[in-house]
Amino acid sequence: MLNKLVFALIIVVALSVAGIANGVEVGKPAPNFTAVDSKGNEVSLSDFLGKPVVLEWTNHDCPYVRKHYGSGNMQRTQSALTDDGVVWLSIISSAEGEQGYVSGAEADKLTATRGAYPSSVLLDPEGDVGRLYAARTTPHMFLIDEKGIVQYQGAIDDRPSARPASLKGATNYVKAAWDSLKAGNDIEAVNTKPYGCSVKYSH
Repeated sequence: MLNKLVFALIIVVALSVAGIANGVEVGKPAPNFTAVDSKGNEVSLSDFLGKPVVLEWTNHDCPYVRKHYGSGNMQRTQSALTDDGVVWLSIISSAEGEQGYVSGAEADKLTATRGAYPSSVLLDPEGDVGRLYAARTTPHMFLIDEKGIVQYQGAIDDRPSARPASLKGATNYVKAAWDSLKAGNDIEAVNTKPYGCSVKYSH
């Protein structure tokens, strides 16, 4: 009997760990977090309850990120959604000394020089927020509705390439998910496989 109880406990723990490792789940509440933005202010996801939110994991040195920013694709997506009232949070989980790590001032300079439209840039050098969401790549995208429910997670589009030419004819999953959500329709693709550079977490 004791062995069965121990075995059952092991299974429960294993399932709990697996759930944590898998990050967030579409259709479930987005985990709350607090991070410091590029201006030095604390920002919590719960601050935006009542508004839709996009989370974008980014690393300016990643070729896949450069594809989307260099072509203007990311900026156009940011502009379209923020014009609709979406809060766009760009998150940098690169650890100090790793590719993509920036200071707040450097993050603001990147935003300005690239003509980007994030509502805030959040600095996550310890990787707490990234690990909470199991963010795997840059970019890795999440769409959260005004009730705080995750509606989409995965890639920005269906072309897992670093070549700018691959954007021609691509399906922008984030824009499509938002357009469906805004119209009150079901989102066709709610889970896709993110592609890009690995998030450069602290070791």
